[in-house]
Amino acid sequence: MPYLIASDHPSEPAGVRFRALVERASILRLPGAHNGMAALQAQAAGFEALYLSGAAMTASMGLPDLGIITVDEVAVFIRQLVRASGLPVLVDADTGYGEALNVMHTVRVFEEAGAGALHIEDQILPKKCGHLNGKKLASAHDMAAKVAAAATARRHLYLIARTDAAATEGLDGAVARAKLYVEAGADAIFPEALTDAEMFRTFAERLPGVPLLANMTEFGRTPTFTAAEFEAMGYRMVIWPVSSLRVANRAQEKLYAALARDGSTKAMQGEMQTRAELYDLIGLAAFEALDASIVATVLPTAAGAE
Repeated sequence: MPYLIASDHPSEPAGVRFRALVERASILRLPGAHNGMAALQAQAAGFEALYLSGAAMTASMGLPDLGIITVDEVAVFIRQLVRASGLPVLVDADTGYGEALNVMHTVRVFEEAGAGALHIEDQILPKKCGHLNGKKLASAHDMAAKVAAAATARRHLYLIARTDAAATEGLDGAVARAKLYVEAGADAIFPEALTDAEMFRTFAERLPGVPLLANMTEFGRTPTFTAAEFEAMGYRMVIWPVSSLRVANRAQEKLYAALARDGSTKAMQGEMQTRAELYDLIGLAAFEALDASIVATVLPTAAGAE
């Protein structure tokens, strides 16, 4: 049935459900979903939680990932994913959209929108993709203050602190920051842009007992590893942040090229989702059946008629 009936809503908050998934025996796989349709497709493939990437959000809006969108714009994306799938969503909160009080506001807005988890990072604005050069970091103390503020504001939200320090302060600096962020209230740590398996393993060994998140983005500084390989290195979560958007963008690029060339979409129809497949995925028949079960048509009676 559509995710509209009260009894279909999960009884536990999204943050509680996300935490339970992290604490299971196997690594939590979090595919990026950049809109409600992607969320439905990921759910249909069997995934139990989703990742909402700042890079994917901004790119889908035709903007670079420089921390220039707002909290309320992100909340619109969160609601799409949650409303479509009902799955707990880990949200990229960039730098928290400001300092401590702003971070507290972000936490409350995201949690009210339905997010199950978020991560904030220790860059300063304008922030950059973690796999690019020229990143500038906030002081470890200032970032820890943001983490503490987020921990104070949340109700159930799972809180992940991301550090980009490996590129500029080395592994020692990244580990030191991670320990400080855990002390400040982070549930887990996201070490960004590690460059080989040894770095991943060493980071995990130096933070025993701390849940860790790995970023498996394509075309970046991290080599391609599988979820099982990350798990063997000591990681509890793995994200594929922009993969769905990259594939969708390439498909759209091919469509527009064919349409411009041929004046028709005929050459691309074999690669399209059919009308029946689309309607089945979005639950059109179930929505119609629900509507019919609630509202029955009543014919008007003419004045004075019996």
